[in-house]
Amino acid sequence: MFTKLDSLIVEFDTGLRTLLAQPRSMRPHPDAAIAEADLSASEKKQACALMRVNHTGEVCAQALYSGQALTAHSERTAVALKQAAQEETDHLAWCESRIKQLGGRTSLLNPVFYAGSFGLGLLAGALGDRWNLGFVAETEKQVEAHLASHLEILATADQKTRKIVEQMQVDEAAHAKQARDHGAAELPSPINFLMRKVAKVMTTASYRI
Repeated sequence: MFTKLDSLIVEFDTGLRTLLAQPRSMRPHPDAAIAEADLSASEKKQACALMRVNHTGEVCAQALYSGQALTAHSERTAVALKQAAQEETDHLAWCESRIKQLGGRTSLLNPVFYAGSFGLGLLAGALGDRWNLGFVAETEKQVEAHLASHLEILATADQKTRKIVEQMQVDEAAHAKQARDHGAAELPSPINFLMRKVAKVMTTASYRI
């Protein structure tokens, strides 16, 4: 019989693998067939910082979905969250690979953000499936807009980074739609505002550290 303690152990292992192990993508890397562009030092630095932000965002997504799946009220919701988490693992691998190609590193603050996101996920799941999925829909909506802002400032020649961000944007939109299709509730405006403020702290810190 699979107990809550077993589930906690599994999620603890997931956290360790997210933070310490080399992520593997189940899908081909979107930029695999694209040649590296001749970017300036400043363009590389900016692209690396933006992908570090995106990588931290994916770390947070893994933690959030793990927490939400653990306290989800129905198996249907838990399965949907785990499916989305698998695609976020692909994103994690794509971002980390691109960061290395650009000569950078991932954020040193990832363990802190993982812990905070996991706690938020536990809370969201405990509120009930409609609210749980509402957090997914709103999170993905904000991430999709965030990725769109990256596409506006990335160098046009940097097609490798742009292709990754574009595919991530498509996937996040699909996750938001899936959550709505499963009955996501519309979150109150103050909650949406707070989520944007927390996301701003994460993106600003991970851009630099």
